[in-house]
Amino acid sequence: MEQPADQPSPRLVWLLSAGHTVDDLYQGAVPALIPFFVAARHWDYAAASGITVAATLLSSVVQPVFGVLTDRLRLPWLVPLGMSVAGAGVGLSGLGHSYVLTWLAIALSGLGVAAYHPESARLARAVARGSHVAMSWFSVGGNLGFALAPLIVAAMLGALGTGGTLPLAIPALICAVITLRALRGAAWANTGATGRRVRDGSDEWGQFLKLTVAVVARSVVTFGLGTFLALYVEQRLHAGTAVGETALVVFYGVGALGTIVGGRLAERIGRVRLVRVSYLLGIPALVALWAAPGAAIFVAIIATAIVFYVPFSLHVTLGQDYLPSRFGTASGVTLGLAVSVGGLAAPVLGVIADHVGLRAAMAALIVMPVVATIAGLRLREPRSAGGARPAPVLAPAATGASPSPSASGS
Repeated sequence: MEQPADQPSPRLVWLLSAGHTVDDLYQGAVPALIPFFVAARHWDYAAASGITVAATLLSSVVQPVFGVLTDRLRLPWLVPLGMSVAGAGVGLSGLGHSYVLTWLAIALSGLGVAAYHPESARLARAVARGSHVAMSWFSVGGNLGFALAPLIVAAMLGALGTGGTLPLAIPALICAVITLRALRGAAWANTGATGRRVRDGSDEWGQFLKLTVAVVARSVVTFGLGTFLALYVEQRLHAGTAVGETALVVFYGVGALGTIVGGRLAERIGRVRLVRVSYLLGIPALVALWAAPGAAIFVAIIATAIVFYVPFSLHVTLGQDYLPSRFGTASGVTLGLAVSVGGLAAPVLGVIADHVGLRAAMAALIVMPVVATIAGLRLREPRSAGGARPAPVLAPAATGASPSPSASGS
């Protein structure tokens, strides 16, 4: 039966969500690998944070390039290619004991992640047809990948040691083949339209930049916790690697739930209001994480995960609606660049941890939700979100139909 023009396509949403799970499995694998590498290779905190930089530096540089390309060209093949490269990089990361080779392998994985995100977000918005809930399911796919990564990494490296990373590439190769087959000849993948709304005025760059500040501040927190949360919990509880990996699973798993809740709440109270409340609550949540004694730290982890992941999918749709003629660029920044840039703060936290202590480094994160709250207070709902009609996005590829000028933003 034909899908109504104004309704999301569940099958396609699930396909892209599953692909997002596999791709972000490799982003989540990086912080999960770090405790194993630290234990086996005796790295200090600065060296450990350098691996996070490897995953984010190249990704941060090239992410806007892929975003601009997807605004101008039909590049659905970047989705399977990106996840393949992301998987290959992580698979190669544990082979040998050279820090430089490990760094380069993780950087390769980051390049694959950068290639994947802008185009996948463009396709997801096309099949979501403006639904915040559908976009939250796409976003939660990435959260699930982060949540599964510590479990998979712990099982694999626990059995094979740090040299057992190569099998981690298998899910990417399998999913890339499935995705490539689904994309081949699919009208929804090959359409030049991006699922955006018909333009209502010009791009709102000022609002988009304020949103970017909030996303960067959030990503400093999530990357900082991804890099050091396992080590911090191990230190605070005087426990082993398994407890630290459990903390990561809880953080990313509850974060996935928070993303779904965010999509549903946004349709009730509005995106901007929800973003503001989330970051305001992020301040006491991080204070609690820093101060919580004993096992109570897991309660603080749950609270922190919820408040920092509720606005996750909303960043993407807000960015796309602030830049209605540049969906690829908006997706590349909100889902990729601004998130990756947060990882570049990891070395700063590593230096603080080496010189003052890991607890001081965790305390430094508390300033970030303050920055995000200030930026959020200056946001307003996008003009393109009010009263704009959805553009036609699923023209049959077989007819050779080209998108209308209003749909393509040209």
